[in-house]
Amino acid sequence: MRRLRHLTGHHRTVTSNRVLGLLLAFNAGAVNAGGFLVVHMYTSHMTGFLSSLADNLVLGNMKLVLGAVGALWAFMSGAGSTAILVNWARHHHLRSTYALPLLIEAVLMLLFGLMGAITLGWRTPFAVPLTVLLLAYLMGLQNAVVTKMSSAQIRTTHMTGVVTDLGIEMGKMLYWNRQGTAPEQQVRANRERLRLFAGLVCVFLGGGLVGAAGFKHVGFIFVVPLALVLLTLSLPPLWADRARLRQLLAQWRGAPAPDPGPGAPH
Repeated sequence: MRRLRHLTGHHRTVTSNRVLGLLLAFNAGAVNAGGFLVVHMYTSHMTGFLSSLADNLVLGNMKLVLGAVGALWAFMSGAGSTAILVNWARHHHLRSTYALPLLIEAVLMLLFGLMGAITLGWRTPFAVPLTVLLLAYLMGLQNAVVTKMSSAQIRTTHMTGVVTDLGIEMGKMLYWNRQGTAPEQQVRANRERLRLFAGLVCVFLGGGLVGAAGFKHVGFIFVVPLALVLLTLSLPPLWADRARLRQLLAQWRGAPAPDPGPGAPH
């Protein structure tokens, strides 16, 4: 439990960022690939939706324009929700800074796993099923968590930047430094970053394989184990903050704040 609390808690280390990033990259790969089998759209990145928006504006296909706008809005709303929750937690000095958005992601994924087939029939003003908007929201929520957690050094829901950085480090590794070049002028690969980027690509791919197979053979219920993993990551720091959270809830309701007791975090 102590180790899990460190993965989503306020105090960050290089190791905790890397481990959490790898776990969430696997989750994103599974949701993205599995979701494609259901809605025939990749919702973990917005490049395709932006291109679709431009193309269909020119072609006059307003239905597809609305779908692209809806996905972009949902993804940005997810990222915005994370920003609000993380900054609120920081303002109130909580240890569960990054656990709150992951808890919301876990709960929504549980609902999606249990009710996903129903949401396919729920229409929205954006001419796409609610499922598309929900998946885009979840990916925006998660991507913003890792972005803020790692100061934008790690991304988990899209691999374009990761593959680019991996290629840069591979190019450095293969670069031939001429004999006699001063050490400070030699081109050297950052092997730590190389391992991180290679790991992110591999686990995203692995998550995609598992997610596609899961959705194909099991269906929507496949995401329930993924949601339980996120719950396992988010609950320990929230439990550590339980007294402070009760105090904040009482203040919000206007009731006298309960005494958190001696030794409780403030």
